[in-house]
Amino acid sequence: MDIETLLKNTSRSLYLSVQALPGSMRPAFGIAYLLCRYADTIADTSILPAQRRLYWIERFPHLLQEQNLQEAAQLAGEICGGSENPYEKELIKNLPPCLHVLNQVPAKQLPIIMDVVQAVCDGMKIDLSTFPEEHSAQLRAFQTPADLQHYCRLMGGKPGLFWSRLICATSKIKMPETEFYELGQHIGDALQIVNILRDLPKDLRIGRCYFPQQNLTEAGLTAADLLDTANSTRFEPIKRKWILWGVNNLKSAVRYFAQLSKTQPGGRAAVAWPVLWTADTLLKVWQTPDLLNPQKRVKIPRSVIYSTILLTPPILVSNGLFNKWLTAKLRKFN
Repeated sequence: MDIETLLKNTSRSLYLSVQALPGSMRPAFGIAYLLCRYADTIADTSILPAQRRLYWIERFPHLLQEQNLQEAAQLAGEICGGSENPYEKELIKNLPPCLHVLNQVPAKQLPIIMDVVQAVCDGMKIDLSTFPEEHSAQLRAFQTPADLQHYCRLMGGKPGLFWSRLICATSKIKMPETEFYELGQHIGDALQIVNILRDLPKDLRIGRCYFPQQNLTEAGLTAADLLDTANSTRFEPIKRKWILWGVNNLKSAVRYFAQLSKTQPGGRAAVAWPVLWTADTLLKVWQTPDLLNPQKRVKIPRSVIYSTILLTPPILVSNGLFNKWLTAKLRKFN
């Protein structure tokens, strides 16, 4: 299977953003996503014990650098059959073609890719070393808000940094790069807390509570209490606290977007869409009274995704319109 098809099949709505990117950014972004997704498949496979998965997650960035095809084949052999997703199965079998594409990326973009893969692997090491085995019937929570913020920075903020460094490598911005990078990390933090919020019931049932014990104790809850949908009301203040943390981070997108060149409308669209969809998803989580219910999967409908795309053209030439659009969405949190 070719890399373009792998990307389309594994990235869902993100593929729409990738297609909008300028040609100078698309290969690097696409292969970085696939390699991070490959690492995610290693971390989540059900056929290896956590310690073996931890070994491979630690090895994965080195494997990419060393281009050891024998080791790549060993890895694929160990995790083959560990996913029910047919597209992940194809990805598992296609690491060598991914390595080939990685080798074609311009030299100045290669360190950017390796840095984000390393950061995401570091986040997955936290998963595998902090939480119990998925089928152990045990449940553990992060201890402090700082733990959750650090995790969001690795899994979301560092990809936001990757995106920002890629932009700076292919176009000019007016503000200092370090400031631009920090804004990008804040946006990535917001994208990650959305994933954690909407995946909460599923994560709890594999032993993972990302919401800190400190917050739970203040609400008179334990991680195990969150397995009971009847505790949704008691969990509501914690849910809203972290949604507002995400909203506050997402506000960075206004200044970030204003730095993007209007001569690259595709690049502006590729930033605007995930930000606007994240705002929509945060609101949907905010308005969901029983987030702990495992029968519910919070996500925005396809109609919202495509309507956002259809309404995009004016903001490609106006920072002010993007500001108004995003701000109007974020005002709904009260």
